[in-house]
Parts: sequence; structure tokens; C-alpha cells
Amino acid sequence: MLENLFQSFKINVSGIVLPEKFTFPFYYEPHSLAIIASEDLQNYLEHQTDFEHNFGLKEGQAGLVIGKMFGVLVVQNQKGELGYLWAFSGKLAEQNQLPYFVPTVYDMLDANSFYKKEEAKINELNREIESAEISEDYLIVKENLKNTLVEAEIDILRQKNHIREQKTLRDQLRLEAQNKFSEAEKEKYNIELSEQSKQEAILLKKMTKFWNFKKAEAQQQFDFEVQKIRQLKETRRTMSAKLQQRLFAEYSFLNQFNKRKSIGEIFDDNPPAGAGECAAPKLLHYAFQHHLKPICMAEFWWGQSPKSEVRKHKQFYPACKSKCEPILLGHMLEGLNMDKNPFEENPADGKELEIIYEDDAIVVVNKPAEFLSVPGKQIFDSVYARMKEKFPDASGPLIVHRLDMSTSGIMLIAKTEAAYLNLQSQFIKRTVSKCYEALLDGILVETSGFIDLPLRVDLDDRPRQLVCYEYGKSAQTKWEVIAIENGKTRVHFYPITGRTHQLRVHASHELGLKTPIVGDDLYGKKMNRLHLHAKSIVFNHPSTGQEIKMEVKAEF
Repeated sequence: MLENLFQSFKINVSGIVLPEKFTFPFYYEPHSLAIIASEDLQNYLEHQTDFEHNFGLKEGQAGLVIGKMFGVLVVQNQKGELGYLWAFSGKLAEQNQLPYFVPTVYDMLDANSFYKKEEAKINELNREIESAEISEDYLIVKENLKNTLVEAEIDILRQKNHIREQKTLRDQLRLEAQNKFSEAEKEKYNIELSEQSKQEAILLKKMTKFWNFKKAEAQQQFDFEVQKIRQLKETRRTMSAKLQQRLFAEYSFLNQFNKRKSIGEIFDDNPPAGAGECAAPKLLHYAFQHHLKPICMAEFWWGQSPKSEVRKHKQFYPACKSKCEPILLGHMLEGLNMDKNPFEENPADGKELEIIYEDDAIVVVNKPAEFLSVPGKQIFDSVYARMKEKFPDASGPLIVHRLDMSTSGIMLIAKTEAAYLNLQSQFIKRTVSKCYEALLDGILVETSGFIDLPLRVDLDDRPRQLVCYEYGKSAQTKWEVIAIENGKTRVHFYPITGRTHQLRVHASHELGLKTPIVGDDLYGKKMNRLHLHAKSIVFNHPSTGQEIKMEVKAEF
């Protein structure tokens, strides 16, 4: 098995210096060895005949279009020889195991596995439940209960209406009797009328008792049949829970110390769907299983982009956070000499926050790229922290609006609460005008336009955003081309709304401009910086009401 999966480099790589540390999988630039291994895998995918899968790259190909994340892991065997392993995320061509790719940690598709055997039993229970819910006995008692409840309600209501009608009639008769009968006759007549009223009330009680008995009888018959179904469902629930717990226990990952940790332990018995099925855990588990030393790794997207996400064909991407981070950082990469986690480093260290305007009410700053607007989970240094330090007596919340950490440009700061509330009101009413300048990684055919793509956070891979028409919030952007420069397009964005990563997604998404911003490490290709700058802002001064326009030229 190992000889089939450990692949030697097909070109001479002896002149390439090995990386000193293993790849930090959640933010990286692929090492040249990982790039060579990826190119070999991509060449295989372009020409292979081992499986049929529609990646959306060939016109007219049958089957549902599903792009896929692939991964490579450069390793060194016990002889000191360099090679690499391949993996895909999830299933490929409805299979977990394919030639040349490392297997899944546990193959739920194996017909002889305990999972498939237990799944067959649960499926049989499902069929029993479905049969019971459409059986003649169940349908008869269900219909009988329904009819009995309706008939009882109608009959009781009919009697109550009759009692009200008779009461009205008796009241009329009593009035008429005032002038027709003697006192003795009237007394006798009223007694007769009262007796009629009592008899009608007695009849209502008897009817109510009768129908309560009939309803209880129908309910009992129905409950008897329902209980059979409930027992089947409870048996299914118990079997499913046991199967899930066993799967969590069996689905375990190795690290370099040959220590196993199950997915149940890692996620406290509540793993997200698909956890452990990504390429990175598969690759590392196989390497540790076969005593291969991890050198570096990379993952790339192959195929058409999904409708919601931004995924570019052949482009490298980091491992997902919600599924992979607990598995990799919490266990599998333990003890490996790995690149530093950039999210633990202060990106604003050594950078100055330029103040371009200040008065008693507001401050306008020019935020550098890679500088937090507000404190993060691990880094406190930010525009807020710097302003708090500079203006300790400010009564306002300071931060009126935010820019992404990677975006440079103009931010408004409120020194007083009154200024903050006034500026916030202007943002809410959308009377504040903003212009962003960006350099896009390609040439646009059109010169201007309007983008309307609703956005929501990717719950499996924060802080990435998804286009989502069902749950997303409205996100609208006007844009225009400013210049074409060396195969790239300089544009102005005029955001109408202010969603997280709005301009970045609208630029890169297939339904947007299909051209990512240069240096976008989430939706494009990582470079020295994100080429997005909040160039200008127009607002009314919170104290004077005078219109103010601030502008700072983009430095890219």
C-alpha cells in the first residue's frame, strides 16, 4: 500500500532547500516543493481515467457539478528520500478510496464495516416506521379519532344552541302568560317551563358524558397504534446514538508520537458534519501511520466554484478552521516544529496611525493595511486601543465604523457620545458617502456597474463570507473602472451597505466581477498586502452640520 501512495518527485529537486519548519496550515504561502507536488497532482487530474467525476471543467459532462479541494503533503521516508502524498476532501466520484490517494481515516462506505451493517438495521427500522405510518390500522383509528372529535363538537354545540333558543322561547312565553293566566295557573306554568329547562340541561350533561366516553375510546385506540410507532422510533434513536458514539470512537487520528485521539474526544462528542474528511487530516494521519516525516503541505481547489463560496480553479487555500483547526492544532501537529501562527502576532507592531483631522468632537485617521480596527481575540493593539490611549478622557465609544484589518484608509473617530450618536445616525440613514480604491487581479470588460449579492458568514470557516440568498444580509455595491494597468484594473467602489468583506467578495465572486482584489489572502492570491483602500468619505460634521469631505490617496 505504501509503495503505491508514496510518490517520488519526477524531477530533480535536490537543489531545493527544505523548509526549516512545517507549514502552518491556516495561513501560508506554498513552498516550492509543495507547488511541484501540486502541479503533478493537477496534471494527473487533467489526464486521468481512473474515475468519473464532473468538476465542471468540461462542457456537456454528465453528473452534478462538484468542485473539490485537494491536498499534497511533502514527506521524507525513513531512508531520507523525499516524496509526496495526495488526498481529496470528502468523497470523490462517490468513493472514499481511489488509486494514488491516501484513504480516509475510517471508511463509512465499506460494505463490510460495522457502520454499514448498523446502517442497514436502521434503514430497516425506517421502512418499518414508514409502513406503520401508512398502515390500514393506523389510518382507520386516526380517521376515527378525527371524526369523533368533530361529531362530538357539532352535537354538543347543537344542543347548546337548542338550549339558548328554548330559553328565549320560554322567556317570551312567560311574558305572554302574565296577561293570560291567573296567579295559580302562572305558578304552575312557570314550574313546567323550569322543568323543561332542567331536562334540557340534564340531556346536555348526558350527551357530554357520552361524547367524552367516545372521544376517550377513540383516543385510546389511536394512542395504541401511535405507541407502536413511538417504540420503533425510540429504538431507532437509541441505535443511531450508539452507532454515532462508536463512530466517534473509531474515527481516531494519529500524531507524530503515535498517540491516537478520536474525533469524539477532540470535539467533545459533537463534531461538525464532515470533520476529519478534509485533505489535511487524511494526509497527516497516513504519514504518521507509515512513519513518514511531514515536510510541508498545500491545498488547492479543482473545478468550478460553488455558487455560494469563492473558490478559484487551481488556487491554493488554507485548511478550514471549524473542522480542521481542533484536529490539527489540538492534536495532530503536536510537537511539530511549525511556522508561527500569524494570528498570534501583532500586525500593527511598528506602524503609526496617522491623524489627518482633529477637533473637539471627532478625529479622522488613515489606518494602515494589516491593522485591526478594534481589539481581536488575541491582539489588543488596534485603532480603538491607540485612540483610547491618546484620548483617555473621550466620552464617546470612539469607533464609529470599521475597516477590515487588511484594508487601509479613512476611519472616523468620535470623541463624544453626542458625536458618536450623530455619526451613527448618518451611517444608519446611509447619508455617508464612501469611496474605496482597489486594484483587481485581471482586466474587466465592462466599465461600471452595480452588484447585489447578499452575504452571511461561513460558519465552517470564519471569517470567510458566503453569498446566500436565503439567510444573507443585503449587500450592494456600485463600481467604476478608473484605469487598466499592466493587466490589472484599478476601480472605485461605492458601497451602499457595509457588510463584512463586502467589496472583497463582490470583486471575486463568480456572480460579481469574477476578479479578486490583488493580494486578497481569503478570496484571491496572497501578496504583500490587500490592494484595497478607503479613499474618501463625505459626511456632515456632528456639531456644525457642515458637509465635510476627507480624502487620502491610495499607496499602491
